[in-house]
Amino acid sequence: MIEISSRIGRRILLAGAMALSLAVTTGAALAVEKVKVAAIYTLPVEQQWISRIHKALNEAAERGEIDYVFSENVSNTDYERVMREYAEAGQQLIVGEVFGLERAARAVATDYPETAFLMGSSFGPEAPNFSVFDNYIHEPSYLTGMIAGKATQSNVIGMVGGYAIPEVNRLMNAFMEGAREVNPEVKFLVNFIDSWYDPPKAKESAFAMMDAGADVMYAERFGVADAAVERGVKAIGNVIDTSGDYPGTILASAIWDMEPTIDMAITKVAHGSFEGADYGIYSHLVHSGGSIVVDEALVPADVIEAVKEKEAAIIFGHFTVEVNDAPPASDM
Repeated sequence: MIEISSRIGRRILLAGAMALSLAVTTGAALAVEKVKVAAIYTLPVEQQWISRIHKALNEAAERGEIDYVFSENVSNTDYERVMREYAEAGQQLIVGEVFGLERAARAVATDYPETAFLMGSSFGPEAPNFSVFDNYIHEPSYLTGMIAGKATQSNVIGMVGGYAIPEVNRLMNAFMEGAREVNPEVKFLVNFIDSWYDPPKAKESAFAMMDAGADVMYAERFGVADAAVERGVKAIGNVIDTSGDYPGTILASAIWDMEPTIDMAITKVAHGSFEGADYGIYSHLVHSGGSIVVDEALVPADVIEAVKEKEAAIIFGHFTVEVNDAPPASDM
């Protein structure tokens, strides 16, 4: 198993990432006191999207830069109350996701202008203290699409997603474009299960796509890879690396690395320079906010080399993966 982005990154990310690394390191060195950080999650910290935020915050805590507390499984009806409690308790930075409760969350931020808020959101930042982020890993998703396009023999790829929202759509659309670049004959079967966590339903949807000819599956939700194992087809992972749980099945995964986003926010709070801003760019490859893990035992060397070349083109600005938030659709 190799992580392509880490190898390329050490060699060519100097222009984009060194400045960020220096800023983060300097910020950590100059901070006399630990930054008090609280996170609020609507799902368990094991959930794939949330786990990436939790991981980045835990790493900052282990480095001694922050004091970190969190609440998980917080319902939308309780979210505003928990935000206010953390702000009243003196937390300097509050991290979470506010999809579905934008108005209430922004009202809290207005009431606590001295508290920094960094929230997953489909909308923009708000001065003076409400910053937003999202999982902009469309670039590594494009690269995994290239791998899938080369891997399929039936020229049919199945895609099972949670909800047809921008955060999901942009990754699936980028994946499809990557596959089409290397295989213009490829067709897609697309379905959304309208749930963030329903493995049996995702598995059932995947089986239906395999029955229709799909021999590579895009596993945006849990359950798809399980179906792939049972039928002996290959799969592409999303956000986290699950290849260890499905050996011989996961060709590659587009990984969301939340550390650059979190570290930048911590540094700004420590320096007293935090303001409402869009942190989405820190999920881009040039900032080491995304990566791709490839099973070199399953993916031919020439395909891996082509992916590396495309990744380098993205990082250097010679190729742009467009953000397409429109709902993807089946084309067969």
